[in-house]
Amino acid sequence: MPVRSTAEVIDRFNRAFTDRDAGLLVDLVAEDCVMESVQPAPRGERVVGREACTGWWTALVDDRASRFAPQEVIVAGDRATIVWTYRFGDGPDQWVHGVNVMRVTDGRITEALGFSKTAGEVPLAAEPDAA
Repeated sequence: MPVRSTAEVIDRFNRAFTDRDAGLLVDLVAEDCVMESVQPAPRGERVVGREACTGWWTALVDDRASRFAPQEVIVAGDRATIVWTYRFGDGPDQWVHGVNVMRVTDGRITEALGFSKTAGEVPLAAEPDAA
């Protein structure tokens, strides 16, 4: 089987979510893949290995209460950036914008780092101490 390009891998990855077809993830994830999710804030969950990453993404694909929608994909060599919207309910405030920074090696995802706008307060580094 010829090695898939980064664009082909990321397209198939995104289609797994938009088409609700976890089968598209089969043979798409490298044995040593590292994924960092956007939750729990502020650092997210770190998931390591093909089985763990594929399982994590499959659960997200199968979650009918949520919807992942890619907005833009930028591919540069072995890297891809996916700008997305994730809806986790029906309410007007039950969605978030985010981005995944992906790395593809030999036709498989080896790294997937997720970032999003977070709920709640994050203290500003420039806030002076109350003295």
